[in-house]
Amino acid sequence: MEQRQLIIVGSGPAGWTAAIYAARAGLQPLVFEGADAGGQLMTTTEVENFPGFPTGVQGPELMRILKEQAKRFDVEIVSAAVDSLKPVDGGFEIISQTQTYHTAAVILATGATARRIGLASEKALYGRGVSACATCDGFFFKNKNVIVVGGGDSALEEANFLTRFASKVTVVHRRDAFRASKIMQERAFANPKIDIVWNAVVIEILGVEAGHVTGVRLRDTVTQAETERPIDGVFAAIGHEPNVSLLRGWVDLDEKNYVKTKPGTTQTSVPGLFACGDLQDARYRQAVTAAGSGCMAAIDAGRYLDEIKK
Repeated sequence: MEQRQLIIVGSGPAGWTAAIYAARAGLQPLVFEGADAGGQLMTTTEVENFPGFPTGVQGPELMRILKEQAKRFDVEIVSAAVDSLKPVDGGFEIISQTQTYHTAAVILATGATARRIGLASEKALYGRGVSACATCDGFFFKNKNVIVVGGGDSALEEANFLTRFASKVTVVHRRDAFRASKIMQERAFANPKIDIVWNAVVIEILGVEAGHVTGVRLRDTVTQAETERPIDGVFAAIGHEPNVSLLRGWVDLDEKNYVKTKPGTTQTSVPGLFACGDLQDARYRQAVTAAGSGCMAAIDAGRYLDEIKK
């Protein structure tokens, strides 16, 4: 069993930022990139709101740059997923595909996964008119017609936000009533740019051959009738799933399964275990806020390691 003082699990903006800060603090971190190295930004094309890139940057390129910066400080990187993580005497045991590690502290940056509609055409057009983040991508749909799929608070919040840019926003909901809060419904109903299609589901996103979204095919959930409508963008707002499979049963989670952290810190309910990025952030879910919390986690972990040494 290999001994470590700090292991970071995850390689999105939070994980790489934590690695950079931890390495510069002399903590010699080991980073597990995971099965989906780079996280959600690997499926994002143009990123225009990350500071330091005045002309924007491709999501995968941003992840490559952050990784190279971490490597500059001699961060050790394992291109594998963690199979098991559990608390043991004196720290934590991490089992990967090839080796077992013991570490005094762990920073978790495993992120969250946007729920998808589940269509092959959605996957093919992701980043080409299909998105799961209005805050990230709304700017690209100025004077365009878009749809938002969903019926909860997040769907109506995204729809209202998109009206800042789009000429028309259509909310497609599978039922005949929203489950969103009353105030979010009132805002959507009062917004002249928002239309609503009740009792409908998206069964295909059109435009695969064109290389960008050109329309959608809808099915009425009551009559089963199918219709097509031209559209420029599709936003799936059916929620996110934090990637907490390693933690279930021994770390405190909130009602949405996000990791609970002590307010103002990245400390979880288990001493020595720190969580950052979208894993513990159900509200903002931005690359820059994830990076900021990765910085916090590295500082918190460094202070924790100093305390246990004393």
